[in-house]
Amino acid sequence: MTSGLSTVWNRLKPGLILHRILYVTVGVAIIVAAAVIDPKSTSDPAASPEDRAREDLSRFEYPSQNGIRWRSHFIRPQDSLERLFGKDWVLVARFNRIDRRHVYPGMTVKVPESMEDIRNYNPLPDVYEPARRHAKYIYLNVTEQWLGAYEHGRLVFSMPAVTGIEGHLAPTGLFKAEAYHRRHTSSLYKTAKGNIPYPMDYAIFFFIDKDNFLYWIHARDMPGRPASHGCIGVFDEAMQKRTYGVPDEPVMEDAKKLYAWTIGEALYAEDDGSQKPLVDGPPIEIVGDLPKRLPRSPR
Repeated sequence: MTSGLSTVWNRLKPGLILHRILYVTVGVAIIVAAAVIDPKSTSDPAASPEDRAREDLSRFEYPSQNGIRWRSHFIRPQDSLERLFGKDWVLVARFNRIDRRHVYPGMTVKVPESMEDIRNYNPLPDVYEPARRHAKYIYLNVTEQWLGAYEHGRLVFSMPAVTGIEGHLAPTGLFKAEAYHRRHTSSLYKTAKGNIPYPMDYAIFFFIDKDNFLYWIHARDMPGRPASHGCIGVFDEAMQKRTYGVPDEPVMEDAKKLYAWTIGEALYAEDDGSQKPLVDGPPIEIVGDLPKRLPRSPR
């Protein structure tokens, strides 16, 4: 009986080996074809190019980043900016124009290959000639999603900004800061929770359109992309903590800094939180088009 089985096995063995080779060859061919025809099915995790939430921030093209080496990073459940980048998390947040509350698993952010490349990152000119004859001048580049504060033409500080989306674009041109309101709230929109009017802390009013829609620079959520209904938003984690309960320790307070600088030390010291006119407020210049959104991540 044993001898008969050995004879049968010896006859079948070459055929079985041939079948195994064939299966392995076909399997490898399928994997290679998938990688060539549909690379995203075998590549590292990344946000879908068709995602309507626009969570892939690596797809937004800012001219100032063309000379900086960076890579795409897919945020996983265990990731946070602090855990990934330590004390340099603020640099990465500003580079991506995003606040900590909007960094969530499933999205993709830009990460510089060297933190030194973005330590002094600023897309705006250090000297802006049209601002030279003004003691204070606010300049916003929509394409860069970035705002600068100038004194007699010299940049004193700058910050990321969020502007309006298609259909609700920020107005472009030359305006003037005309009023200020430390605890302004929206009369049209509510928070993501939907339970309270959207807070617009440290608001600076600069324009009213033909439909009586008022435009402000104010504190807001910073999702890393154009997102407003026309107003200009800048960082304010203190407002985020009050409204949403995060972050535990607010750090970025650009809205407060810009507001105090715009109205001046005297008015800031007397500010009682009510809306007031701003006499001789600084010019506000807004230029550029929305940043280009690529069909897929370039890196």
